[in-house]
Amino acid sequence: MSRRLADVARKVGVSEATVSRVLNGKPGVSASTRDAVLTALDVLGYERPTKLRGERARLVGLVMPELQNPIFPALAESIGGGLAQNGFTPVLCIQSAGGVSESDYVELLLHQQVSGVVFAGGAYSQGDASHEHYERLVELKLPTVLLNAPVDGLGFATVSCDDAMSIEQGYGHLVQLGHRRIGILLGPRDHVPSRRKLAAARRMAERHGLALDDELVVHSLYSLESGQAAAAKLLRAGVTAIVCASDPMALGAVRAVRRAGLRVPEDVSVIGYDDSALMNCTEPPLTTVRQPIEAMGKMVIELLLRQMTSERAIGDEVLFAPELVVRGSTGPAPA
Repeated sequence: MSRRLADVARKVGVSEATVSRVLNGKPGVSASTRDAVLTALDVLGYERPTKLRGERARLVGLVMPELQNPIFPALAESIGGGLAQNGFTPVLCIQSAGGVSESDYVELLLHQQVSGVVFAGGAYSQGDASHEHYERLVELKLPTVLLNAPVDGLGFATVSCDDAMSIEQGYGHLVQLGHRRIGILLGPRDHVPSRRKLAAARRMAERHGLALDDELVVHSLYSLESGQAAAAKLLRAGVTAIVCASDPMALGAVRAVRRAGLRVPEDVSVIGYDDSALMNCTEPPLTTVRQPIEAMGKMVIELLLRQMTSERAIGDEVLFAPELVVRGSTGPAPA
């Protein structure tokens, strides 16, 4: 008990006596100090006293699938900063292969009495994944916001970048450059954003009278290495351009082109997705479709706060328009 008092007091910058008054429900402590003490308990992993467990902490879970893809640190910075400005402390939960699962993180966050949860990628966008842990959040009416398209029926507020528009912009750019055999490099088959992108690609191909048979569509994981292996299949199919579902995939595609003894963009053009950090510093600088991360992050905070004040935003999906950023990795189709 004394160690807990000392740890919390040090974290908040108050005396142990003040911490004790908060834990025992005694008067003489300001509301802001009381909130700070309870938040420190949660952050340090100490259980709240039984009589205080019914109150939600000013913590918000921020669940992400990884941090290797630079788009996720950018999202964490944007959303975390917005939460802090509104008096909430983000609890970052990173999934890893063989590590803590998303459902385990949900249980952990519920134990910590969080005020809400934001998911930036996860099982909710995978048709073949288990979604049972989301039902807990619905039952508890815990404010929750999803980033990027979910499977049907979950009923959470969602903020997405328009996947169909991103393909229309990238594919259309390549058509204007004279490309006729365009490959599409997507995420897993059960991934909802990838399904939306594929449907848009088929519409674009039909509109322009181009083929988009099975050998021109490859699914892979969202990593550089997976992108490289998948792009190699597209190159064997004779593509002169590749539209990718992430920037790391696109960098893998550039590597695959070079390993095949070809040049970017003289022989094969490559387009990424996200416009994550340093994509203008690659060689060649990567043409990509930019997600408006700052605007999306602000909307996530707005939807979360609305739910906390009982203005339910359940079931809504807010779509943001992407922006094609043309750099050096795309060029005219080879003669």
